[in-house]
Amino acid sequence: MNNVTLTKTRIQAGTYEAVLTADADGNYHPDLLALHLERELDGLTVTADESLTNTWHVRFEIPREVLTDGVQTFLITEKSSDATLDSFTILTGEVLSDDIRAEMDLLRAELDMLKKAFRRHCVETN
Repeated sequence: MNNVTLTKTRIQAGTYEAVLTADADGNYHPDLLALHLERELDGLTVTADESLTNTWHVRFEIPREVLTDGVQTFLITEKSSDATLDSFTILTGEVLSDDIRAEMDLLRAELDMLKKAFRRHCVETN
């Protein structure tokens, strides 16, 4: 069993970029998949780093056709073990009412309102 680590470096201009490292023998070559809604996507490349042993550069061109309103989650998995090495999410379109960030903003606003009411109550009762 190989100890494999995929570290995302950035998403730039529609391209996911990461570095893969492995504690493996010299015969190991990563075989990765990019998945969206359990469907394999084209556009993932793995290139060996010439200056480092057992290190590869991973690039994935995010297909435009899968970007629709809502939350889109992508998985990068190792084919042989089915292990998920990384995932990332893209949110597009209208902010969803059940989006956790919208819920957090609403909770913050309600907390601010309660703090003001509590302070006003404390001033009025003294």
